[in-house]
Amino acid sequence: MSDLSSEEIEEAEADLGEYDGERNSEGERHGRGKARLPNGDMYDGEYEHGFRSGQGTYRFRNGACYTGEYLQNKKHGQGIFFYPDGSKYEGDWVNDQRHGYGEYTYANGDTYTGEWFNNNRHGQGTYVYKDMGSKYVGGWVNGNQEGEAELIHLNHRFKGKFLNGNPIGRGKYIFDIGCEQHGEYIQSEQDKGEGEEEEEPLLLVAPKWKASEITKLTLWTPHGENPPSPREASLVGAAAAAAEAVEERAAAVTEEEKIPSITVTNEPAEGRDDEPSLHEVSSEVFSPARDAGEEDEGSRGEEENKDQEDQGTASLEDKEDESKEAE
Repeated sequence: MSDLSSEEIEEAEADLGEYDGERNSEGERHGRGKARLPNGDMYDGEYEHGFRSGQGTYRFRNGACYTGEYLQNKKHGQGIFFYPDGSKYEGDWVNDQRHGYGEYTYANGDTYTGEWFNNNRHGQGTYVYKDMGSKYVGGWVNGNQEGEAELIHLNHRFKGKFLNGNPIGRGKYIFDIGCEQHGEYIQSEQDKGEGEEEEEPLLLVAPKWKASEITKLTLWTPHGENPPSPREASLVGAAAAAAEAVEERAAAVTEEEKIPSITVTNEPAEGRDDEPSLHEVSSEVFSPARDAGEEDEGSRGEEENKDQEDQGTASLEDKEDESKEAE
């Protein structure tokens, strides 16, 4: 990042160098004008009583450029600063410093959008890593990531606290597949070798993540709330699994009772004219009026058969009587 350095330090003496523009009755630079300062910088903008005040553009000899508001020769208000390395800041300025709210685009494509204090990222802000596709959303203190925040990656994110740019303490990882991993980052100190003096400061290494439990998504946030204990999480998970198993078994049994077993074959229809077709079966099942009609027809058929049998019996008896008489 390009901090306030030589490219932002402008010529303080407003009456030095060449000037072409308006003046007041006292001969001071006042109004609109252009100036070429002794160090090679150039300014084109508004003056007030000999000072750069109002809107103006200041071009540095090293290629940097500022366009925005001035107050008594200092950047103050809204303005855009283009740095020689290709980075850019657009936002609030106070007394020649980035102060308030603004967006900084770095030379590598990263961006920070948020609060500033005395030229440093300070307060709440979002830093986007262009190459990684990740972003940090949370607190900042004197340019470092610090406080409650969320580090968002492509398929998961971490919610917790940060200190000096590193996560620390209790937090959780939230995965897109629908689960969370709770745990904490533990700060450890680098072991000292034998013979080293104790007066030398210990070197801090990156904190290590210690996972405690994996659970389903919860509404827990790192604002002082406690995550579910491993025992509670395991009990809840076991109960949910058992309930799901019982429900699945009950559903399977119910489906088996509802659905009859039907065997479909590809045998030819020859010799099976007396067997009803699937269409006929379905019609019989869902057509109660047809069932009643078929029953009536069957009763009538039985009565007709009985009458025919009676007639046949009577005829046979008549023949026997005729034979006896002939004898």
